[in-house]
Amino acid sequence: MSEAGTPKEAKQPKAAKQGAGPPETKAAKKKEAAQSKGKGPPVGETARDPNYVPRYKKHYLETVRPELMKKFGYTNKLQAPRIEKIVLNIGAGEGAADTKKIQSAQNDLTAIAGQKAVITRAKKAIANFKITAGRPVGVKVTLRKDRMYEFLDRLVTMALPRVRDFRGVSGKSFDGRGNYAMGLKEHIVFVEIDYDKTETVWGMDIIFQTSARTDAEAKALLEGFRMPFMN
Repeated sequence: MSEAGTPKEAKQPKAAKQGAGPPETKAAKKKEAAQSKGKGPPVGETARDPNYVPRYKKHYLETVRPELMKKFGYTNKLQAPRIEKIVLNIGAGEGAADTKKIQSAQNDLTAIAGQKAVITRAKKAIANFKITAGRPVGVKVTLRKDRMYEFLDRLVTMALPRVRDFRGVSGKSFDGRGNYAMGLKEHIVFVEIDYDKTETVWGMDIIFQTSARTDAEAKALLEGFRMPFMN
């Protein structure tokens, strides 16, 4: 009791008295500090213009899709085939035993795709190939949406013209369900790879998964993106 006969106020915790909320984590503080200094988003986050549309995506919406609807008689835009994803794969082969070569392949594929590549491992042992379960056998990356269109743009306009003695890609590599697979003997055709700093030249598989129901529709779709088929 105070001298005036009224009970004293109970002491409140310092945080509650000042009206502060729960203590911030170190990560939140770093993020706020980086943004306040104008350094942009923290590491691991991608700064992209919300209004940005890849050139090939715009080309699909404005040119390729209307042409497909006219050619195959679609009545709804959703009926028109589209590319759903592109899978890039490098098989390391005998180089899989060398951790440095696997890491090199992963770094190169990450640079080509613009997205982190993952290491693929053997699911079971194969004695004839000296492969044990869990051993690294290659690297792969799956591209969707904007990154998919950006890669396709670079592939058609820059990488394929740099292939030695290039005469076009095979038009018979469809699987009967609208998907297409092609291969490159040298991954150094991509401008993202510095030839002088590359120790190993890797072969590369590229698989296009589309929503097309037939190979004819899938081929017409890729032709709309100027894929240079030779047959």
